Amino acid sequence: MATNDATGGTAAGENTSAAARPKRVRTGCLTCRERHLKCDEGLPDCQNCRKSSRPCKRGVRLNFIDTQVKSPPITPPTQEWDITFQDESREIASEYRGGLGRYAALPQEVEDVPDIKDEALYQFSSGVMNTPTLAHQQLPSLQQSIPVGNVESYPAVSQRMPDNSREQHRHSSSNTDSTFTSQTMPPAPSSTYSNNKQTLTPPSEDRGPLDSPEELLFMQVFVEEVGLWMDSLDPYKHFSRLLPSDSLNEPMLLNAFLACGARHLSLVNPVYSEDKALHYYDDATTRLLEALQNPNRNTVMCATTAVILNVYEIMSERPLQRMNHIAGARALIKECRWTAKSTGVGAACFWLNVGMELLSCIRFNWQVAWDPDLWGVDMDFSKEIEYGCEEGWTYRLMYIVAKIANFRSTVPRQAESSQHAEQVRLQNRFNDWNRLKDWIDSWNNNVPRTMRPMGYLYPHQTTSKSAFPEVWLIKRTTIVARLFYHTGMCLLAQTHPLMSTRTPEMHDLQQTHAHDLCGIVAHVKDRGVASVAIRSLAIAAECLVSRREQEEVLEIFDRIQKETGWRTGFLHKELKEKWGWNNEEQYQQQQQQNVAASLPVLPVHNFPYQTSNLPPVPPPPPAPKPGAGPRQGIINPILRSADFSAPTHPYQNHYVAPLHLPPQPQYSHF
Repeated sequence: MATNDATGGTAAGENTSAAARPKRVRTGCLTCRERHLKCDEGLPDCQNCRKSSRPCKRGVRLNFIDTQVKSPPITPPTQEWDITFQDESREIASEYRGGLGRYAALPQEVEDVPDIKDEALYQFSSGVMNTPTLAHQQLPSLQQSIPVGNVESYPAVSQRMPDNSREQHRHSSSNTDSTFTSQTMPPAPSSTYSNNKQTLTPPSEDRGPLDSPEELLFMQVFVEEVGLWMDSLDPYKHFSRLLPSDSLNEPMLLNAFLACGARHLSLVNPVYSEDKALHYYDDATTRLLEALQNPNRNTVMCATTAVILNVYEIMSERPLQRMNHIAGARALIKECRWTAKSTGVGAACFWLNVGMELLSCIRFNWQVAWDPDLWGVDMDFSKEIEYGCEEGWTYRLMYIVAKIANFRSTVPRQAESSQHAEQVRLQNRFNDWNRLKDWIDSWNNNVPRTMRPMGYLYPHQTTSKSAFPEVWLIKRTTIVARLFYHTGMCLLAQTHPLMSTRTPEMHDLQQTHAHDLCGIVAHVKDRGVASVAIRSLAIAAECLVSRREQEEVLEIFDRIQKETGWRTGFLHKELKEKWGWNNEEQYQQQQQQNVAASLPVLPVHNFPYQTSNLPPVPPPPPAPKPGAGPRQGIINPILRSADFSAPTHPYQNHYVAPLHLPPQPQYSHF
């Protein structure tokens, strides 16, 4: 009986709960439905409409979208299947009372089915070339990539995506968090590559704005994310403001932009595959190879496209398969005679290319392939630069850091045969070190106030619980310059010919600039400096000795990867090995070394002369002499032969020397 009562009580409770649950109203007024209110279904007017003095609308509302398509999308001809378009909206509406009456009567017309053999409906023009299959290690031959009179289909290797409606892309400023995250990213549109003409842009056509949702999304991503850091050293913002408009009439340039935008999406959102990016990349590469065989080509357009494709290859994360355009972009820049004295798009491409090489040389301890003395940088600090033009001072600093990178790459691997020869070499390197140190100090003392921090808070003054100081810089160019400055100082502290980093002087110099650099990156919100921040932070992180600081650096790398898509996982492994995190014994030894590092240590070289007997620090060096190249070191192997005058120059079997070169200087962006 107790069981029956309990069961009966439970059933009664469920019935009471079901009765108390509000029922969904199906016949309420339309006014309450628009206001998302529960209607009491009162007649002639419900209570909500009477209280708010609103008209109480009654009737049936069907949320059908009557889409009228005048002409179906272009579909490729096939032999195995056909495509037909069927509108079932009227059939669905007929199942509702009064639903079919909302549609107008269809006229009885006989639809003409075009002949599938008529290829005129599916071709833009005779100049559209077929996109080659992927061949990154070796550029595809032009005969294979541009078949004449034959349309070959792409292999069906792309991933099917759900065909959901794309949310409107949200614009973001440069100092906010990324909007292209997995939470806000719209789903990828469905796509297959059964025919390459489906997404190719007609060549040399005066077209209007982008009318494809997919292309519009990729271009927006490029402008707001990729072009953001490409323009870090360009005051005119060519890649994010000027060149996108010019690309509407240049399919080669347009597809290069779309490739970078699609690649960035695949990095920050796993919903997007790299197939689309590879498709645009291959098309832009094919058009570039065809243009290089034309002696009357637009050399400026070819060089600009190669620079953008170079950016794509850096983002592709395939070291053995991304060598198509890195050396080619450098060779085309030299062909256009672009240097530090160029203006317009020439200056934008030159400094972007030089900056990417400088970061690579810092990463791999290479010597810069393009001698900095041949860049054409004006290093006379007494000359005034236009107020607010921080880019000019940043260019000077990049020249100095390039010289420091060359100095580091030429560190002797073994001692000289005699003690006298070793002393002479050390003396010469000490003089070079002092010259570089004095040069970078002179730059720091002469930069305008706009390139100095606006705020500096020590860790105990901040609420962020960071182990690093909060350094506030306003302009993006200023942030990049400060990152290069602190990186150069850390490298100098590591390469002193006579003192190791364990000496108090070098230890303090290294720690001071490493902490300031980490403080900038830890608190910056501008995603446009991510490419420089990653490499600079890796150099500074090697100098850290505190476990708390080391852990925070790894968290910073994870944040950068999440917000920008730049892969930083390999840095975790490298830094942990250098910090001695492999086992606890190494960690204990590291802590003991850190304690010993604070004690005075004699110089590592015990030679008769002392530091005090060395000559005084020389004055700022004169302007570099053209043709005076740096010492031979580990020259950048990728760009060593990046010149069309070299026997193994880039774009073999495709390059034809142009008949006309752009005039110097170049004063317009094209």
